[in-house]
Amino acid sequence: MASRSDVVFLMSKTCGKLRHMENPPETHLKVVGRLQALLSTLLLFRHRAHPEADTPNKEGNQLPRMSGRRIPTLPTVHRAKQALPKRFPAGRSFSNLSVHLGSLSGFETYRWRANLHYLEKCLDCRVSSSSDTLVNPTDSSYDNADPINGQKQCHHIPPSLLPSSRQSQDHLSPLKNKSHGISLTDPKTASFRNPRKALIALVSVVSLLSVLAVVVPVGLLVGRSKRDGSDFDNNNQSQLPASPSAVANFAISGGDGSTVTTDDGSTFIYSNRFGGFWVSDPDNPYNNDAQPNSWTPPLNQSWDFNKDKIFGVNLGGLFVLEPFITPSLFQRYPGAIDEWSLSVLMAADAANGGLGQIEHHYNTFITEKDIADIAGAGLNWVRLPIPFWAIETWDGEPFLAKTSWKYILRLLKWCRKYVPGSQNGGPSLFDSNPKGYNHSGRYGQVNFLRGIMGLANAQRALNYIRIIAEFISQPEWRDVVPMFGIINEPLLEAIGPDSLRSFYVAAHGLIRSITGYGAGYGPWIGIHDGFYGADSWRDFMRGGDRIFMDMHPYFAFNGGQTRVDPIANGTGSGAGGVWPGIACQRWNALFSNSRSEFGVTVAGEWSNGFNDCGLFLNGVGLPATYAGNCNLWQDSTNWDEATKAGLRKFATASMDALDSWFFWTWKIGNSTRGIVEAPLWSYQLGLEGGWIPRDPRTAYGTCSKLGSPLTPVKGPYPSWMTGGDGAGPPRDARSYPWPPSMIAGGGAPTIVPHYAATGIIATLPPPTYTASDGHTISSGNGWFNTQDTAPAPTPIQGCVYPDAWNPKPTAVSSQCLA
Repeated sequence: MASRSDVVFLMSKTCGKLRHMENPPETHLKVVGRLQALLSTLLLFRHRAHPEADTPNKEGNQLPRMSGRRIPTLPTVHRAKQALPKRFPAGRSFSNLSVHLGSLSGFETYRWRANLHYLEKCLDCRVSSSSDTLVNPTDSSYDNADPINGQKQCHHIPPSLLPSSRQSQDHLSPLKNKSHGISLTDPKTASFRNPRKALIALVSVVSLLSVLAVVVPVGLLVGRSKRDGSDFDNNNQSQLPASPSAVANFAISGGDGSTVTTDDGSTFIYSNRFGGFWVSDPDNPYNNDAQPNSWTPPLNQSWDFNKDKIFGVNLGGLFVLEPFITPSLFQRYPGAIDEWSLSVLMAADAANGGLGQIEHHYNTFITEKDIADIAGAGLNWVRLPIPFWAIETWDGEPFLAKTSWKYILRLLKWCRKYVPGSQNGGPSLFDSNPKGYNHSGRYGQVNFLRGIMGLANAQRALNYIRIIAEFISQPEWRDVVPMFGIINEPLLEAIGPDSLRSFYVAAHGLIRSITGYGAGYGPWIGIHDGFYGADSWRDFMRGGDRIFMDMHPYFAFNGGQTRVDPIANGTGSGAGGVWPGIACQRWNALFSNSRSEFGVTVAGEWSNGFNDCGLFLNGVGLPATYAGNCNLWQDSTNWDEATKAGLRKFATASMDALDSWFFWTWKIGNSTRGIVEAPLWSYQLGLEGGWIPRDPRTAYGTCSKLGSPLTPVKGPYPSWMTGGDGAGPPRDARSYPWPPSMIAGGGAPTIVPHYAATGIIATLPPPTYTASDGHTISSGNGWFNTQDTAPAPTPIQGCVYPDAWNPKPTAVSSQCLA
């Protein structure tokens, strides 16, 4: 039998000749196809014989690892369409040619696809021996130089689909020291194996990092003591997504300039000058090969917080509505000040679609192209706030229930396809802010761990944290949601430090009881600083497995609104006036101190808002407190180049000082005036208008140039912080029992209402994917740990509970107590 090296040699020679031919003979093209098939057979044979490791060949190269029956494809040549097997229907468009062995015995069945866009450049690309960056050494039309490494980028073929070029372009050899693809077998569970030793970090991308913030109750309705997946109503108006029964005839991967065909058949051109490429294979929907840019590891490789940087954006206002992000929705209904009141008014307006208007918003506000554009902007993480009503609502709650989940799954699919490489994360799977602000679902008082219903609401919160943790810890999802922010912006001042610490310790223990301890066992867990900074958390949860601190540095709500210093100060070195320097001084010390004293720290939210100007930014009908004139800052069409240069300098200074960050937010919708009236908060608009840098790496060194060099972090993070030796339960866990000894404004836990642990456990359903041969692809069942069967919280029979959202002081019946 021919050796792999022989086939590679023949393949390279044939391709080397064909690339210089204007009209390659059909016989030559058939030879290439047969050589591809033979090499794929050899690759599969080798993988079946030695699935545990890649063995170097005589040239010292390693073959890419393979996932299941997916075979890495060799590059083919321009006009290869002529060589397609005659069994394909006449006139059918073949956009991607790959070799796939459809039978495990005999290897007699091959499935071909063709992407002619890749073929034109396939022999001009190589994988640099010093990095994972695809570079093009010959094509002068590629002028997209890497601003850091000085390399030109070739964006057409991802490394997982293209062997590297070594000494010359006519000699093709397998990828060196690369591992692409995903394995769904894990010795840590009965049927799955995670090929990566270490999982990544936070929040997702197309992240999802998960910020689970629950201000209100978060639990299940009634019940039995056993988990019942039918809790998610199959009769709900919004059904779960399903894949087509057959593979469509379009590309499964591409880079800069490639054509993307979306689920509805529309197309757009992928633009990414940073070496990023997308991957979307209907026969392998959990393929983790995609890479947003050359400097970010893909999902199938580990994230290293000691050296890798998070450049992320939030997808605010998508699933948790905020008036300033989607103002036209609220302007349509006078009197709507938060999602609660908006939902009530919409539900009464059946003639205009009722609550279906919110689902329409879910479906259209953020599109697949948005996620592709995020990757194209040099970003590598996504933080996604999600409300608890994605799972369910309780009686009296007007939110659109169980509907956003299918769009959340769709977004996770897009993030896997484009953005977060090894870091994606829907950072905030819940965002129900305990402050009672209008982005918490309902404007008003704090009812989380505060007041007479504070403990009961926290019980619901923990249960939803559990449900989310079970879903995202499954092998199919854990790499795309590697970080989980368990609560968004709890107000420490109102809750009290001991109660909040008890909740954090309880949530950490709950999640780790599901996942186990150590890198690879479930997500990183994010806790918010409660707006008190690192000093309040210095020695908290030492020894705790993979915990990160989430801080939200804002000028707009933190003294910036009282300053009227001009930010328009020319376009040269003085651009931005005093503001860039203030950003460096304020944020660098705060975050460097937290990383040195607490550990891994990220800026989960920040913006270009150096003032609080913006329609509805402080709430519907509430004015800005900025001492200057807000009219200018609510209409970017009036900004001159000095203003844009100042804002851009302010943004790069903030990026440099924060180091790892998520901008709030990617997109602000138009008001009824047809313009964005909070432009300082839109990353997308800033890219288009020129006041957000097109490459976030250009921020490096900004603070040093301003005379504020960054304070170095003390050494690498200890092993236990990143899931290594010593990672386990926090050493101070016993100091913070659950429930806490006192509930602020409510009293001891023995005198405030509880829920009974007798309810049905809700399970979040996975999507359905069907392969080209008709078989259903496993997507998990929504529940990672089958031994987790404890009942959910539910109202105690006979107890008349106070209003969980707006409780009044009242005597509590003994029936409501534990």
